[in-house]
Amino acid sequence: MRRTRPLGEDRSHHASGGGISSTPELRGEVRLHEPMDKHVSWRAGGVADRVYMPADVYDLAEYLRGLPATLPVYCVGLGSNLLVRDGGVQGVIVLLHGALKRIGLEARTKGTTWEHNDNDTHSVVFAEAGVAAPKLARFAATHDLVGAEFMAGIPGTVGGALAMNAGCYGSETWDIAAQVLTLNRQGHFTERSAADYTVGYRHVVLNSGEEEWYVGGWFRLPRGDGVASRLKIKDLLSKRIAAQPLGLPNAGSVFRNPPGDFAARLIEACGLKGKRIGGAQVSEKHANFIVNSGGATAADIENLIDEVEFVVNSRSGVRLVREVRIIGNRVAS
Repeated sequence: MRRTRPLGEDRSHHASGGGISSTPELRGEVRLHEPMDKHVSWRAGGVADRVYMPADVYDLAEYLRGLPATLPVYCVGLGSNLLVRDGGVQGVIVLLHGALKRIGLEARTKGTTWEHNDNDTHSVVFAEAGVAAPKLARFAATHDLVGAEFMAGIPGTVGGALAMNAGCYGSETWDIAAQVLTLNRQGHFTERSAADYTVGYRHVVLNSGEEEWYVGGWFRLPRGDGVASRLKIKDLLSKRIAAQPLGLPNAGSVFRNPPGDFAARLIEACGLKGKRIGGAQVSEKHANFIVNSGGATAADIENLIDEVEFVVNSRSGVRLVREVRIIGNRVAS
């Protein structure tokens, strides 16, 4: 079901954090010619023409309303799945992490529309798009809710997790998403369900084709043993530390796993573990990670991605599909 709410209409999601409050003027911060290497987890890349850091979701709506319709807009959370080319980005980068950070239990009242009427067995957590995914996992466990533990292994924000149906350890974001709150360039909020999207493995597309950004989500979770949930999160994080090169700048898994196989296995089978181009390296610890071993440019990283794709395809016949997003301009040679 779709419900569109005009900008400025207040709806309190719950008492301690979920509401959208109205305010008459912009309160965010604009930065011009902002280096993006400090805003992406690869710690490499060019300069953005303009960066906006909204004060809250309503401030973001006001800002978007004032932009020219043709100006490109990119919403970025922790930058953990993003490469900005060395030539920089024309348009606006909106940084959501640190601004859209409210999280709380949804107080469902009579008259709200939910697919399930199961208040006795489930609860709903509302989290804005800038909330780190691991924080959602911990919040749920603290409130004796189970099923979100896998989010602790996602090195990004709720918005990014929704946008790509991020997942790990056998679970995916849209398995627990009951509804989402989106924002368009006209400053209108829309509540949407999974029925409005085509959702697949690391792939989410709005069926209408409209340009919108996730600004929050409601996550329906069963009540259970919070202590056991916290122990599961601790175990998953231990496995992540043991298996992934977290000591060096990286963007998580570079490629999707092909059906019935693993990208890391294919890359390693082609002898590409440790492969370097400039300061970029295929991780010795996990072959589906490319790390910045020191001084890597965005071009180094992208060229290494291209090389891995080419070699794996030529030797195995499998065309790897990227998880990471690449934006911006190459430096003219």
